[in-house]
Amino acid sequence: MKTNKIKIDRPVLMDGGLETTLIFHKDTDLPHFAAFNLIDKPQHQKTLFNYYTEYLDLAVRYGTGFILESCTWRANRDWGYKLGYKEAELRELNRLAILQLESLRTKYEKFVDPILISGCVGPRSDGYTVNNKMNADDARDYHDPQISTFKAAGVDVVTALTMNYVDEALGIVKSAMANGVPVVISFTAETDGKLPGGESLEDAITFVDGETDSYPSYYMINCAHPSHFAHSLGSGANRIMGIRANASCKSHAELDEAEELDAGDKPELASWYHKLRSKLPNLQIYGGCCGTDASHMEAICRRVLRKAPVMAQ
Repeated sequence: MKTNKIKIDRPVLMDGGLETTLIFHKDTDLPHFAAFNLIDKPQHQKTLFNYYTEYLDLAVRYGTGFILESCTWRANRDWGYKLGYKEAELRELNRLAILQLESLRTKYEKFVDPILISGCVGPRSDGYTVNNKMNADDARDYHDPQISTFKAAGVDVVTALTMNYVDEALGIVKSAMANGVPVVISFTAETDGKLPGGESLEDAITFVDGETDSYPSYYMINCAHPSHFAHSLGSGANRIMGIRANASCKSHAELDEAEELDAGDKPELASWYHKLRSKLPNLQIYGGCCGTDASHMEAICRRVLRKAPVMAQ
């Protein structure tokens, strides 16, 4: 089978915890934790633009590439319905999300290389628990409207974040294959290192690769602290190229109940990223998830890249 992959051969940054940053640091209301709801709001025209520029400026200063991830983690049918959107409106918001990232790429492409645009797909239900479980074919059909929209908008890759059971991940890969677009699967893990669905990271990666002739460009782990999964990578470590960790060591259940942001220990988190380099031989992509902001990524850059930033003249 001919595969459609992107190649990453140098350090690349991503953003941090978009939703937690907007809620706790920018005082932005996000019903149902949905950032895509800001795209068509005139009063938020600069909110997302300013959010991403903090991270792109880090890429300029540290000489890395960057992956712009769209704010569409919740922009699927079920969450859209809860927010009052019809399917045609969701397609348009997904399209606009990519167009906005194109304007950012145009602004920074002379200073950051490469800049890739990723269409973000989230789980049908909650990222922490397995609800409305689908088989792979149902998951393919469910996520296809969003993925086909990303393909038409010209994304470089589709990234499925916070995948918590293997069949939904497989369905997303099947949709990406049918649309001829590169895809990345990012699993989340509980404190025992396993997916909320019960699969080990190693088994989940092996299964998806086996069913798709290793179609995904690579895999990632997100929305978990490195202390939760560093001990349970197994042979899947060779296929994991990116980490977007939580700031907090707390479990998903604890974070779900928390009323205040846990920003964790930034130097400790950066040290965990450094440790993961010895466990993940192909690790090149560094980002954050819940509770992290640009200051966390700055700490990670200093620890992992081991070089002083280039200061603006």
